[in-house]
Amino acid sequence: QVQLVESGGGLVQSGGSLRLSCAASGRTIRTYTMAWFRQAPGKEREFVAGSSWSGGSTYDEASVKGRFTISRDNAKNTVFLQMNSLKPEDTAVYSCAARGGGRVRGLPDDYDYWGQGTQVTVSS
Repeated sequence: QVQLVESGGGLVQSGGSLRLSCAASGRTIRTYTMAWFRQAPGKEREFVAGSSWSGGSTYDEASVKGRFTISRDNAKNTVFLQMNSLKPEDTAVYSCAARGGGRVRGLPDDYDYWGQGTQVTVSS
């Protein structure tokens, strides 16, 4: 079992930055592929960014490429999402997810473990 706890969300003005953290416990994330998803009110959960256990990152090209960066510190069992140039349309609950190995995938059903989420609100 892997427990995930997100933090770092909050209210920020358009153009601002936030850094989300996802602290894992129970098992090392070294062999897990990690991802960030987000869900806005009335919308389905969508993939934001992923970090493969073997290295490499994947992003949702259309919405966050060039603005968001996913990183991981396996020694601290933590995954980060640095979000720059935030826009009001980035407002959502951001959740961290983990799957045991394999490539980064963009569907929520492909992930085995989830955090409770952290709210990000971007004002215009």
